[in-house]
Amino acid sequence: MAGSRNGFFTVLIAFSVSLITYNVLISANVPLRLDFPSYYSGDDDRTIHQVIAMPRRENRRSFHTAVTASDSVYNTWQCRVMYYWFKKHWESSGNVDMAGFTRILHSGNPDAYMDEIPTFVAQPLPPGTDQGYIVLNRPWAFVQWLREADIQEDYILMAEPDHLIVKPIPNLSKDGRGAAFPFFYIEPAKYEKVLRRFFPEDKGPISLIDPIGNSPVILPKESLKKIAPTWMNVSLAMKKDPDVDKAFGWVLEMYAYAVSSALHGVRNILRKDFMIQPPWDTEIGDKFIIHYTYGCDYNMKGDLTYGKIGEWRFDKRSFDHVAPPRNLPLPPAGVPESVVILVKMVNEATANIPNWGS
Repeated sequence: MAGSRNGFFTVLIAFSVSLITYNVLISANVPLRLDFPSYYSGDDDRTIHQVIAMPRRENRRSFHTAVTASDSVYNTWQCRVMYYWFKKHWESSGNVDMAGFTRILHSGNPDAYMDEIPTFVAQPLPPGTDQGYIVLNRPWAFVQWLREADIQEDYILMAEPDHLIVKPIPNLSKDGRGAAFPFFYIEPAKYEKVLRRFFPEDKGPISLIDPIGNSPVILPKESLKKIAPTWMNVSLAMKKDPDVDKAFGWVLEMYAYAVSSALHGVRNILRKDFMIQPPWDTEIGDKFIIHYTYGCDYNMKGDLTYGKIGEWRFDKRSFDHVAPPRNLPLPPAGVPESVVILVKMVNEATANIPNWGS
């Protein structure tokens, strides 16, 4: 494990000053600013860990895969499974686009998996700032990582713990544009009235806001360095605005990223082949990622019983306090390919990851 000691801490006083910025942000008549919680300038005992677990394999199009996570059991087992599949494809394919990997751990302290997963430890937002919406730590964690880490690659793939890489991913970004998955539930035109508080009319038509979140997205590193502080500020400002918070709910941070990307003029190539989301997507086809965000419930005839707990089920939320056991039962006959492969991939990972369940 390679580590470097840096004075690195969030200053509550600086944050209180930056709250002025956040209050300013919710006015459509004032331009966005890029203030954010600053680093502690005195001595402290915190260490920033970045573990490099594999040799570099780069070209000018190489991208670095980054996954943000808390230290919860729920996030940790998903990260371990995700990294298993990243590493397997990295080792077996010779893909020169997939290069480094980092779990950005925004708990503020190292955990027991630093030697297993390449990890950068970031500081969380000050207590109470996320208002129970822990995803707000994601943009702040990216800001820290982009400022402090030695990232060799020129492109970044932002992924999530509940992503399973089905096959090696090429760099889908092109001509300065990002490559992103379009989400059907991100609808800028529908919410133009509230979005204009953050994307004023002089910035252009609302159609410049792509129907994306921050993940999965591949984009130039320099573009993300510009977007990340704005993304953090817009996320916090949206959360402070009751109307916006009510309108966007759990996808608020996704809208904040889409807005921030548009504010910096970074357009995105919309790639529906980037990933699938079982049980709604039933076939793998030519897709690169399985995103298992939805529960998969079926009866023993293989019929989907979504909204009702099935006789057979796989739902990541069933394992929020304990990792799933090895050798999960496979779904019954008739269940779509995407769900079968999802469970088989989880089983293979848990069978091969040392000390699983410890």
